[in-house]
Amino acid sequence: MAIEEHRGVESGNSNGFQDLQEPFIQQWKDIESNKRVENGSIGMVLLSTFVTVCGSFSFGTCVGYSAPTQAAIRTDLNLSLAEFSMFGSLVTIGAMLGAITSGRITDFIGRKGAMRISTLFCISGWLALFFSQDPYTLDVGRLITGYGIGVISYVVPVYIAEIAPKNLRGGLATTNQLMIVIGASVTFLLGSIINWRQLALAGLVPCICLLIGLWFIPESPRWLAKVGLEKEFQVALRRLRGRDVDISEEADEILDYIVTLQSLPKTKLLDLFQSKHLRSVVIGVGLMVCQQSVGINGIGFYTAETFVAAGFSSGKVGTIAYACMQVPFTILGAILMDKSGRRPLIMASAGGTFLGCSITGIAFFLKGQSLLLEWTPILAVAGVLIYVAAFSIGLGPVPWVIMSEIFPIHVKGTAGSLVVLINWLGAWVVSYTFNFLMSWSSHGTLFLYGGCSLLTILFVAKLVPETKGKTLEEIQTSINS
Repeated sequence: MAIEEHRGVESGNSNGFQDLQEPFIQQWKDIESNKRVENGSIGMVLLSTFVTVCGSFSFGTCVGYSAPTQAAIRTDLNLSLAEFSMFGSLVTIGAMLGAITSGRITDFIGRKGAMRISTLFCISGWLALFFSQDPYTLDVGRLITGYGIGVISYVVPVYIAEIAPKNLRGGLATTNQLMIVIGASVTFLLGSIINWRQLALAGLVPCICLLIGLWFIPESPRWLAKVGLEKEFQVALRRLRGRDVDISEEADEILDYIVTLQSLPKTKLLDLFQSKHLRSVVIGVGLMVCQQSVGINGIGFYTAETFVAAGFSSGKVGTIAYACMQVPFTILGAILMDKSGRRPLIMASAGGTFLGCSITGIAFFLKGQSLLLEWTPILAVAGVLIYVAAFSIGLGPVPWVIMSEIFPIHVKGTAGSLVVLINWLGAWVVSYTFNFLMSWSSHGTLFLYGGCSLLTILFVAKLVPETKGKTLEEIQTSINS
């Protein structure tokens, strides 16, 4: 009997082989099913990210608008240098106002609603610029666009962080900074071939793309859960993770966290300085101070003047090289974000900005002492390019990513507004004081920024946690433990 069964298995004529085969087939099916559940579908996540970073591109076009249009606007509208300087600075003032209100708007009408509101402000501002015939209308348009990008600068990284799977969150969030850089570079190049009114119309394109795209992407599931729209929460999460993916575990984790938060009172600004939130606030504010204190807005806004001061006959070549360095290194930072981690990337970036500032500072020192004059322009360019490459890879994008991760959802609106406000305030201080500092001591200014880079390394090493590969709920647990 046993011999017959053995022969049957060998010949394949009995059910013996099928009986052996079925467990293996079922096991393989289970493995494939688990893979689908684990990996999910990221198509909607990628589409949602692409749509929202149109807002980041709009941010970049607004920031980059004033540089290539200065001469033409002053000639056409008969503006003095002081009047144009006021025009340029109003975008920062508007952004600060946007930052103050961004968190409340985002919490009240949702992430998509906030993006719609901010985009409408940007469109109104661009149209005011296009039709302006006097300094007043020009300034109003600049202020309005500034308000719009102030809201965008907060809501875009928050939305991306809330929809992305934890293993992709860092890389996807970095696309925010990448598109800001690309938007500014494209605007700079377009400004050299079209007039300033046409360039204002070109600024409408990413705004319109964002408004249209928002109809095809889901709202943040975490925000929907927070406001009690449980059915919409389930639908949005399933759209983001894929139809065949088991979302029950992630949904339960989010809902449990939201239930815990609902028992907490609404947060006011002073509440952020309670012990349970203080570490998150120190990290968020500290990173924004570090980002601005290394001098990016001074060096970036006045690159051409920096090269001329170092001995170049023209700053055009250096400025183009500066723009070309930003994009590839920001892309590299996005790739490394979820591989190397946030902490190592930002510390390596700060080390690079220290090196770049030191080399550029040495170039200015040698020029001031009339030493090695043939080398000073080369050293200045090398230092600035090292600086911008290092900043783009870490200090540029990482603080925004961490800012979107470290705050509990019930304080994210208030805390996010504070952090973004500090960032824009820092940007204004650095850009406003840069020329005065350079007049005082060019090499001393660069060495000062280099010292701030070293302090950034120390701050990150001591206080900033690693958030790579953790859910937003796990990050809160690690910060508060």
